Amino acid sequence: MSNVWTITKHTFREALSRKVFVTFFLITTFVLAILIAAVLAINLSNIFGPISMKLKIDGDFETKIFSVLKLFLISPLYSGGLFLAIFSSSSFIPTMLEKGNIELLLSKPIKRGELILGKYFGVTSMVFVNVAYAVLGFYFILGLRFHYWDVSFLITIATITFAFMVLYGLIILIGILTRSSLSAMMLTYLIFYVFSPLLAHREKAFYLIESKIIKGVLNVLYYIFPQTSDIGSITSAIALNKEIASYQPIFVSIVFIFLTIGAAIFIFNKKDY
Repeated sequence: MSNVWTITKHTFREALSRKVFVTFFLITTFVLAILIAAVLAINLSNIFGPISMKLKIDGDFETKIFSVLKLFLISPLYSGGLFLAIFSSSSFIPTMLEKGNIELLLSKPIKRGELILGKYFGVTSMVFVNVAYAVLGFYFILGLRFHYWDVSFLITIATITFAFMVLYGLIILIGILTRSSLSAMMLTYLIFYVFSPLLAHREKAFYLIESKIIKGVLNVLYYIFPQTSDIGSITSAIALNKEIASYQPIFVSIVFIFLTIGAAIFIFNKKDY
């Protein structure tokens, strides 16, 4: 485990040197600055009152405003933050596998599985720091403005980071198979923004589909592909203090992580470099 920890720290430092992660931090800082100016200068009750009533959020008016703002902030962070995280993390494995780099790494007394796990935890920890910075910033700015401290809002740090962990297992596996950061990035975008949302709403399509075979195939694909769309719904429910409909996507996604990382380590061990 000491080797995994060492590689994790090295990967974290490597991630710090990546401009995309720094850009993520700067973008978050810029958004937080705008949010500070907005809550100080704008009469939010005139803007968000009708919206909060439309969403039928219970509680006093400030609670309604705070809940709506949380949703408006978390939803873009989930989709936009993961977009940047995928973009910035897709090259770590292909770079590691480049000629010269991989020979140097394999010459050291480090198991191949430890290399994969170190990369996985190192990149994940950097994403966690960025997500935590954004969510904590939102939490304290809105909390100070509305005097409403909803600690459960901080759980979204875990759900957003978890969604990345699911996707990054896939990125690592594709990276090992193709040695291409572009392939890993584009396939992950396709799954995250297209396939996962479509499969999450497959039951609506069942009204238009008569074939039981096609319905069965869609149901199977739903459990094969990462359920990041459903994790996004869980994140939104947490932000709005609503009841989570089902924890099944969490359990299925945990299995998906173990399968992708396990497959990546197995294939990596079998390859010659």
